[in-house]
Amino acid sequence: MRHGEVENPTGVLYGRLPGYHLSALGRRMADRVAEHLAPRDITYVVASPLERAQETATPIAKAHGVDVDTDERLIEAGNVFQGKTFGIGDGALRRPANWKHVVNPFKPSWGEPYVDQVVRMMGALNAAKDRARGHEAVLVSHQLPIWIVRSYVERRRLWHDPRKRQCTLASLTTFTYQGDRIVSVGYTEPARDLVPAHLLAGAKPAKGKTKAFGA
Repeated sequence: MRHGEVENPTGVLYGRLPGYHLSALGRRMADRVAEHLAPRDITYVVASPLERAQETATPIAKAHGVDVDTDERLIEAGNVFQGKTFGIGDGALRRPANWKHVVNPFKPSWGEPYVDQVVRMMGALNAAKDRARGHEAVLVSHQLPIWIVRSYVERRRLWHDPRKRQCTLASLTTFTYQGDRIVSVGYTEPARDLVPAHLLAGAKPAKGKTKAFGA
Protein backbone atom coordinates (compact mmCIF):
# COMPACT_ATOMS: atom_id res chain seq x y z
CA MET A 1 0.00 0.00 0.00
CA ARG A 2 1.10 3.55 -0.68
CA HIS A 3 0.52 5.93 2.24
CA GLY A 4 -2.19 8.61 2.23
CA GLU A 5 -1.90 12.32 1.55
CA VAL A 6 0.79 14.18 3.52
CA GLU A 7 0.65 17.63 5.11
CA ASN A 8 3.21 19.49 2.98
CA PRO A 9 2.32 23.21 2.82
CA THR A 10 5.64 24.28 1.29
CA GLY A 11 5.47 21.70 -1.51
CA VAL A 12 8.95 20.25 -1.04
CA LEU A 13 10.12 16.81 -2.07
CA TYR A 14 10.16 15.48 1.48
CA GLY A 15 11.73 12.12 0.68
CA ARG A 16 13.14 10.53 3.84
CA LEU A 17 12.93 13.68 5.97
CA PRO A 18 11.30 13.18 9.37
CA GLY A 19 8.31 15.19 10.55
CA TYR A 20 6.00 14.75 7.56
CA HIS A 21 2.67 13.40 8.79
CA LEU A 22 -0.62 12.52 7.14
CA SER A 23 -2.99 15.39 6.49
CA ALA A 24 -6.61 15.18 7.66
CA LEU A 25 -7.46 13.88 4.18
CA GLY A 26 -4.62 11.37 4.42
CA ARG A 27 -6.07 10.01 7.64
CA ARG A 28 -9.46 9.62 5.94
CA MET A 29 -7.73 7.70 3.15
CA ALA A 30 -6.06 5.38 5.66
CA ASP A 31 -9.39 4.76 7.41
CA ARG A 32 -11.07 4.06 4.08
CA VAL A 33 -8.51 1.42 3.15
CA ALA A 34 -8.77 -0.11 6.63
CA GLU A 35 -12.52 -0.50 6.07
CA HIS A 36 -11.89 -1.98 2.63
CA LEU A 37 -9.46 -4.53 4.05
CA ALA A 38 -11.50 -5.38 7.15
CA PRO A 39 -12.85 -8.68 5.71
CA ARG A 40 -9.41 -9.87 4.60
CA ASP A 41 -7.36 -12.53 6.37
CA ILE A 42 -4.57 -10.14 7.39
CA THR A 43 -2.21 -11.39 10.09
CA TYR A 44 0.80 -9.11 9.55
CA VAL A 45 1.07 -5.35 9.01
CA VAL A 46 4.44 -3.72 8.41
CA ALA A 47 5.43 -0.23 7.33
CA SER A 48 8.28 2.03 6.31
CA PRO A 49 9.77 3.83 9.34
CA LEU A 50 8.60 7.22 8.05
CA GLU A 51 5.70 8.80 9.94
CA ARG A 52 3.28 8.93 7.00
CA ALA A 53 3.61 5.20 6.42
CA GLN A 54 3.31 4.29 10.09
CA GLU A 55 0.18 6.45 10.41
CA THR A 56 -1.35 4.86 7.31
CA ALA A 57 -0.72 1.37 8.64
CA THR A 58 -2.17 2.02 12.11
CA PRO A 59 -5.93 1.75 11.38
CA ILE A 60 -5.36 -1.38 9.30
CA ALA A 61 -3.40 -3.06 12.09
CA LYS A 62 -5.98 -1.99 14.67
CA ALA A 63 -8.83 -3.48 12.62
CA HIS A 64 -7.06 -6.86 12.62
CA GLY A 65 -5.82 -6.83 16.19
CA VAL A 66 -2.11 -6.75 15.37
CA ASP A 67 0.73 -4.31 15.93
CA VAL A 68 2.49 -2.36 13.18
CA ASP A 69 5.96 -3.76 12.52
CA THR A 70 8.67 -1.64 10.91
CA ASP A 71 10.91 -2.68 8.01
CA GLU A 72 13.61 -0.20 6.95
CA ARG A 73 13.59 -1.78 3.49
CA LEU A 74 10.18 -0.21 2.79
CA ILE A 75 11.50 3.35 3.12
CA GLU A 76 11.20 6.00 0.41
CA ALA A 77 13.88 6.08 -2.30
CA GLY A 78 16.89 8.28 -1.59
CA ASN A 79 16.92 11.52 -3.61
CA VAL A 80 19.44 14.38 -3.78
CA PHE A 81 16.58 16.87 -4.19
CA GLN A 82 15.11 15.96 -0.83
CA GLY A 83 13.98 19.05 1.04
CA LYS A 84 13.77 21.14 -2.13
CA THR A 85 11.02 21.95 -4.58
CA PHE A 86 11.46 19.89 -7.72
CA GLY A 87 8.49 19.44 -10.00
CA ILE A 88 6.80 20.28 -13.27
CA GLY A 89 7.32 23.93 -14.22
CA ASP A 90 9.14 25.10 -11.09
CA GLY A 91 12.39 25.91 -12.90
CA ALA A 92 14.46 23.21 -11.21
CA LEU A 93 15.88 21.95 -14.51
CA ARG A 94 17.06 25.44 -15.46
CA ARG A 95 19.37 25.63 -12.44
CA PRO A 96 22.97 24.69 -13.45
CA ALA A 97 23.68 23.21 -10.00
CA ASN A 98 21.05 20.54 -10.69
CA TRP A 99 22.28 19.46 -14.11
CA LYS A 100 24.88 16.99 -12.86
CA HIS A 101 22.14 15.10 -11.04
CA VAL A 102 19.88 14.56 -14.06
CA VAL A 103 22.35 13.23 -16.63
CA ASN A 104 21.37 9.56 -16.33
CA PRO A 105 17.66 8.72 -16.00
CA PHE A 106 18.41 5.01 -16.35
CA LYS A 107 20.21 4.61 -12.99
CA PRO A 108 18.91 7.25 -11.92
CA SER A 109 21.69 9.76 -11.27
CA TRP A 110 19.61 11.86 -8.85
CA GLY A 111 19.03 9.18 -6.26
CA GLU A 112 18.98 5.58 -5.12
CA PRO A 113 19.60 3.16 -8.02
CA TYR A 114 16.50 1.35 -9.22
CA VAL A 115 18.26 -2.01 -8.85
CA ASP A 116 18.93 -1.30 -5.17
CA GLN A 117 15.25 -0.51 -4.66
CA VAL A 118 14.28 -3.82 -6.25
CA VAL A 119 16.62 -5.76 -3.97
CA ARG A 120 15.38 -4.24 -0.73
CA MET A 121 11.70 -4.25 -1.70
CA MET A 122 11.83 -7.90 -2.80
CA GLY A 123 13.49 -8.68 0.53
CA ALA A 124 10.64 -6.95 2.39
CA LEU A 125 8.01 -8.73 0.29
CA ASN A 126 9.53 -12.14 0.87
CA ALA A 127 9.93 -11.52 4.60
CA ALA A 128 6.27 -10.50 4.89
CA LYS A 129 5.23 -13.54 2.85
CA ASP A 130 7.03 -15.79 5.33
CA ARG A 131 5.55 -14.02 8.36
CA ALA A 132 2.00 -14.32 7.01
CA ARG A 133 2.33 -17.62 5.18
CA GLY A 134 -1.13 -19.04 4.50
CA HIS A 135 -2.70 -15.64 5.26
CA GLU A 136 -2.28 -12.07 4.04
CA ALA A 137 0.10 -9.22 4.89
CA VAL A 138 -0.11 -5.47 4.33
CA LEU A 139 3.10 -3.53 3.66
CA VAL A 140 2.92 0.29 3.64
CA SER A 141 5.58 1.99 1.55
CA HIS A 142 6.03 4.82 -0.94
CA GLN A 143 5.20 5.44 -4.57
CA LEU A 144 8.55 4.98 -6.28
CA PRO A 145 9.74 1.81 -4.49
CA ILE A 146 6.31 0.21 -4.99
CA TRP A 147 6.28 1.06 -8.70
CA ILE A 148 9.85 -0.14 -9.20
CA VAL A 149 9.30 -3.53 -7.56
CA ARG A 150 6.06 -3.98 -9.52
CA SER A 151 7.88 -3.11 -12.75
CA TYR A 152 10.55 -5.68 -11.92
CA VAL A 153 8.00 -8.42 -11.17
CA GLU A 154 6.07 -7.61 -14.36
CA ARG A 155 9.34 -7.60 -16.34
CA ARG A 156 9.20 -3.99 -17.45
CA ARG A 157 12.19 -1.68 -17.72
CA LEU A 158 12.87 0.13 -14.48
CA TRP A 159 13.45 3.61 -15.90
CA HIS A 160 10.15 5.31 -16.69
CA ASP A 161 8.09 8.50 -16.92
CA PRO A 162 7.10 9.39 -13.31
CA ARG A 163 3.80 10.81 -14.57
CA LYS A 164 2.72 7.36 -15.71
CA ARG A 165 3.19 5.44 -12.46
CA GLN A 166 0.06 3.53 -11.50
CA CYS A 167 0.42 4.08 -7.77
CA THR A 168 -2.06 6.64 -6.50
CA LEU A 169 -2.21 7.77 -2.87
CA ALA A 170 -3.60 5.02 -0.58
CA SER A 171 -3.64 2.53 -3.46
CA LEU A 172 -3.06 -1.20 -3.10
CA THR A 173 -0.62 -3.10 -5.29
CA THR A 174 -1.18 -6.79 -4.54
CA PHE A 175 1.41 -9.53 -5.02
CA THR A 176 -0.07 -13.04 -4.85
CA TYR A 177 2.29 -15.88 -4.01
CA GLN A 178 1.94 -19.56 -4.78
CA GLY A 179 4.44 -21.16 -2.48
CA ASP A 180 7.48 -18.89 -2.75
CA ARG A 181 6.72 -17.61 -6.26
CA ILE A 182 4.75 -14.52 -7.24
CA VAL A 183 2.02 -15.63 -9.64
CA SER A 184 0.03 -12.42 -10.14
CA VAL A 185 -0.03 -8.69 -9.48
CA GLY A 186 -3.19 -6.66 -8.90
CA TYR A 187 -3.96 -2.99 -8.37
CA THR A 188 -6.91 -1.25 -6.68
CA GLU A 189 -7.71 2.26 -5.42
CA PRO A 190 -10.14 1.94 -2.47
CA ALA A 191 -9.85 5.66 -1.67
CA ARG A 192 -9.89 6.95 -5.26
CA ASP A 193 -12.83 9.31 -4.67
CA LEU A 194 -10.82 11.05 -1.93
CA VAL A 195 -7.71 11.65 -4.05
CA PRO A 196 -7.43 15.13 -5.64
CA ALA A 197 -7.82 14.79 -9.41
CA HIS A 198 -4.36 16.18 -10.20
CA LEU A 199 -2.74 13.47 -8.03
CA LEU A 200 -4.38 10.48 -9.70
CA ALA A 201 -2.17 8.18 -11.77
CA GLY A 202 -1.49 9.67 -15.19
CA ALA A 203 -3.07 13.05 -14.39
CA LYS A 204 -1.51 16.32 -15.48
CA PRO A 205 -0.62 18.68 -12.62
CA ALA A 206 -3.27 21.33 -12.07
CA LYS A 207 -2.29 24.96 -12.63
CA GLY A 208 -0.37 26.20 -9.62
CA LYS A 209 0.08 22.74 -8.16
CA THR A 210 3.15 20.52 -8.36
CA LYS A 211 2.77 16.77 -8.31
CA ALA A 212 5.17 15.32 -5.74
CA PHE A 213 6.56 12.25 -7.47
CA GLY A 214 8.03 9.43 -5.46
CA ALA A 215 6.30 10.53 -2.28
